[in-house]
Amino acid sequence: MIYKNSVEKISPEMLKGFFVDWPDHPTPETHLKLLLNSSHVVIALDENTNKVVGFITAISDGVLSAYIPFLEVLPEYKNKGIGKQLVERMLNELDQIYMVDLCCDDDLVPYYEKYGMTKSNAMLIRNYTMQSGSTN
Repeated sequence: MIYKNSVEKISPEMLKGFFVDWPDHPTPETHLKLLLNSSHVVIALDENTNKVVGFITAISDGVLSAYIPFLEVLPEYKNKGIGKQLVERMLNELDQIYMVDLCCDDDLVPYYEKYGMTKSNAMLIRNYTMQSGSTN
């Protein structure tokens, strides 16, 4: 497995299969756009297939705060330590930031607690008509 901190040489064709269980998931082209627009990104690349198999993103002001909106590993690559590597590498990138926030479902709280994160409250809005990221 190769871990990269950039999307250089990543194409939409390499990003297929993500956003599992999303009713209206982003296209690979939109996925690439969200990676490009993130402040920080770590990508797991299967060197045998040259396919992206996992990614994590962060959006940060570069001073005090960062938010991690996405961590995803393709289903066939789960339980192989890839997610752990992605989280650890991202937290290492953000180690000079005062606050790193992340929202997750209750069943994922124990996973993130292993990285020193503390359960908190969050408020959010979900505009499901824009779930795919398409403006068409």
